[in-house]
Amino acid sequence: MRSFALWLGLPSPAPQSPARSDGSRTQRSRLAVLFGCLLLITARPVFSAAPPLVFGVFPHLTAKQIVESYRPVADSMEKHLQRDVVIYSARDFKTFVERTRQGEYDILLTAPHMAWLARQDAGYRPLLKYAQPVSGLLVVGKDSPFKQPQALRGRTIAIPDPFAIAVLALHAQMATQGLRYDIDYRTATSGSHRNAAMQVINGRADGAMLGHHTYTLLPFELRQQLRVLATTPPLSSLMYLTHPRLRDAEAQAIRTALLDFASRPEGRAFMHDGGYAGFVDVDGRELRAFHPYAMQVQDLLQTPR
Repeated sequence: MRSFALWLGLPSPAPQSPARSDGSRTQRSRLAVLFGCLLLITARPVFSAAPPLVFGVFPHLTAKQIVESYRPVADSMEKHLQRDVVIYSARDFKTFVERTRQGEYDILLTAPHMAWLARQDAGYRPLLKYAQPVSGLLVVGKDSPFKQPQALRGRTIAIPDPFAIAVLALHAQMATQGLRYDIDYRTATSGSHRNAAMQVINGRADGAMLGHHTYTLLPFELRQQLRVLATTPPLSSLMYLTHPRLRDAEAQAIRTALLDFASRPEGRAFMHDGGYAGFVDVDGRELRAFHPYAMQVQDLLQTPR
């Protein structure tokens, strides 16, 4: 007890005679309370006083869908890190890319071409990606007369955003068939994949460019009103990255939290519902393959919209 009293900066209790045993018990009780308080303090999570980690999810869904979909992922990271994780996105892809470049997100979930930019411009480090590849879909109305992409020459195609990897990949594919973007067909930005699909369903556009993942998330009654006209080759799926201000141990803890989440029932349900098929490592060479798409994004960022 003496060493503990000295460590707290308290006077060391002197030996007590039997006649003063009540006072001795009182002092011991006070020290016991102090010791208990110390245990409570030291038992608190290491990160409890740290600011929340900002988890940036690129805006492929509506803000409400992003928060609802990724809250279980954030909860898993909070549990492992003992630190609050808040979910942020942006109103559009351009704003999201600019915020990424400024390093506003501690943890980043983004498309592969934007992951290339994030690593190049802000030093983000890849952690994991979803195992299931993605693809771009060119869709038209179920009862439309269009049977092949060339039939959309001179027509209007709805897109979620010019920065979307599905859109860039479909532009490249249509170019191989002699259809030049902004020359042989027009595009109309709709703000989201669902909105782009609704432009076709409501007769305001002749076709739409969508990501396969977001297409599968459309309600069945909406998908029934669409027909797939073309599909791009498989592309790498969404990637998780961390900002370089996070230490290696923190990045590794986030990676462990994500893998643990994927192994639990709620994580397996998340992977199944999203069609993600779990996590796999990101190959650095794989990111380099998206350099051409990343350069297109940079050009778009410099073009007034």
